[in-house]
Amino acid sequence: MSEASGRDSRRTGPTAGHPVPYDAVVLAGGGARRLGGADKPGVRIGGRALLDRVLAACAGARSTVVVAEPRPTAREVVWAREYPPGSGPLAALAAGVRALPRPRPRPRPGPAPAPAPAPAPVPGSRPAAGTGARGEEAIAGARGEEATAEVESVVVLSADLPFLVDRAVRMLVDTLAASGADGVVLTDADGRDQPLVAVYRRAALCRVLDVVEAESGALAGLPLRRLTQGLNLARITDPVASFDCDTWDDIATARSRIREHGHVLDEWISAAKDELGIDLDVDTGVLLDLARDAAHGVARPAAPLTTFLVGYAAAKADGSPAAVAEAAAKAAALAQRWAAEATEAASPDSEPGGSEPGGSEPGGSAAGTE
Repeated sequence: MSEASGRDSRRTGPTAGHPVPYDAVVLAGGGARRLGGADKPGVRIGGRALLDRVLAACAGARSTVVVAEPRPTAREVVWAREYPPGSGPLAALAAGVRALPRPRPRPRPGPAPAPAPAPAPVPGSRPAAGTGARGEEAIAGARGEEATAEVESVVVLSADLPFLVDRAVRMLVDTLAASGADGVVLTDADGRDQPLVAVYRRAALCRVLDVVEAESGALAGLPLRRLTQGLNLARITDPVASFDCDTWDDIATARSRIREHGHVLDEWISAAKDELGIDLDVDTGVLLDLARDAAHGVARPAAPLTTFLVGYAAAKADGSPAAVAEAAAKAAALAQRWAAEATEAASPDSEPGGSEPGGSEPGGSAAGTE
């Protein structure tokens, strides 16, 4: 359920096939006092560090900054640190935003200015690399500035959200794009705003941070409400995605929940893909059906061995979901033929070299039937 605030009909949401781009800032440098000072971002839920779970949820970001001391992560990020370290979430957020690639200014309406004339070449010389109109474009592209020209949304996340998924992040970004609000925050089961599970317009975020810093002299030690009270916010209620782990009881709850029947396979597959460094949409139904056919039609140990061989065959092709589906279909058909032969062998009326399953023997009787 969403609570729209400040809708503006001039803004439009994402078009089909063109998702709204965004940057991400993840705060992972808190003291975790309620966990006794434990390394909370490194605590594992379902075999994956909390930080890696959050990074997977915002993997669609153009650029991701993690505000914390650098550590190994499942994907590449930019690292930043507030000063002094441990000076609170508002200071950390400002450090993260400032570490993002700088957006290029939008062009003003009107005819484009004529390009500056290139300097006259010196006889016998070659143009210096990175100079001239094309060279400037190359430099801008190398800095990532062109890629961030239209990125005005900044997703802001804490590093302790075990159930945050990419769909929830995309919903935040799309809701902001279709609204006139300064930001969109998730609210928890009690209706409380969660400003570290949110998306903000970069211009509004920087404006309020600058105002608060000017009024207070520094951002160290200031609460996040100093930010949110200066913004026009829309809200989306999602008690699952906004669930955070502040205590060991919260961690125990999260670990228990992912082992529930409706979640365990998805959680396991996500953890295995992260561990193996692969990014592939897995059709679990197809593979489970294949495993069932192999176990029932051949032998129980054939199930894991067959799915391994299917994965290997798909990887030797192009590794796409279509390659997985094609290899699975071939193996499933083989398992069904294997099972049919076993059924024929068990039938007292079967003869060597009998017909395929479903065919007819001479005289009109079906194979394997009386």
